[in-house]
Amino acid sequence: MMMALNKAKQIYLIFTIAALSACDRHQGPDVSGIDLEVNIERFDHDFDAMRAKPMPQQAAYLQKKYGFFYADYIERILTAGTVTDTAYFSVLRDVFKGKAYADLKHAVDSVYPDLNKQNLELTNAFKHVKYYYPQKQLPKVYAYFSGFQAQTSIGDGYFAIGLDMFLGADSKFYPALVQTLPHYITRRFTPEHITPRVIEGMAREDMFPEHDKDKTLLSKMIYNGKIMYFMDKILPDVPDSLKIGYTAHQLQWCNDHKADIWAYFLEENLLYNADYLQIQKYLTEAPFTPGLGEKNDSAPKLAVWTGWQIVRQYMDKHPDVTLPRLMADKDAQKILNDSKYRAK
Repeated sequence: MMMALNKAKQIYLIFTIAALSACDRHQGPDVSGIDLEVNIERFDHDFDAMRAKPMPQQAAYLQKKYGFFYADYIERILTAGTVTDTAYFSVLRDVFKGKAYADLKHAVDSVYPDLNKQNLELTNAFKHVKYYYPQKQLPKVYAYFSGFQAQTSIGDGYFAIGLDMFLGADSKFYPALVQTLPHYITRRFTPEHITPRVIEGMAREDMFPEHDKDKTLLSKMIYNGKIMYFMDKILPDVPDSLKIGYTAHQLQWCNDHKADIWAYFLEENLLYNADYLQIQKYLTEAPFTPGLGEKNDSAPKLAVWTGWQIVRQYMDKHPDVTLPRLMADKDAQKILNDSKYRAK
């Protein structure tokens, strides 16, 4: 869940190459020499200080330290008013006095007394981004409470993480939100999902936003496949299940039914279908994919998973294609053709 704010933007030889490609996918390049360190700023802690400190002075401090994010948080996440009018202070005082805020703060502080693990993970991920994109200006990273609105928010020079959306699948807060956030979504609201969601959000919302002209299922399939492959390269040690948000069973189901999934897309003439109402069920979150599998045991987002396999196969067959060149390639049909994808 992403909230965009403010600005954003041969037999032996073949075997050897395949083995190296598979190995590459998990090992990745040596990024130890890249001088970069991520330190996630605890906006949630600085914001909480407004309870005890004089509010005008602390507000000025937050505006200076967090820039655009502070205004975005007050105006667009809390919807407390505008930062140019101190009337929003009374809204904040009411928030701080409420039991709901106290309970949420206690839960977040219990799960995240520090963010050392996430700092290390994001440092490694951002180094990989710099390896492939040396000129990329990386955002500052903040942690905050989203009010159960979004896992991540992106804006002008920042990327923010809603810690209340990563409290663990068994958090007491999520059952009360089941009407808007069903269990098949909240089961992924765990700490190990933070880094994959940050990298996916940066890829989709900042570095490689989807083009409006990409309307067919094939174009959306390849676009999503490239995003997933980007995550392969930036997060070489992260399991596929965390990248795509599958359970182990769903991932296994896709691998077991790879040929059936591809045959279904072809037989139903779906690849060139541009009717979003008809194709969205193969792209969006769901407990399963209607029409495939028995007893609703199919995985969701089958077009995303299939596009991922196509792009992987394309890159395995074209070791000369760099990651930036792949991500810049807008020809979905060429990628499919040159992948020689034949699900077996």
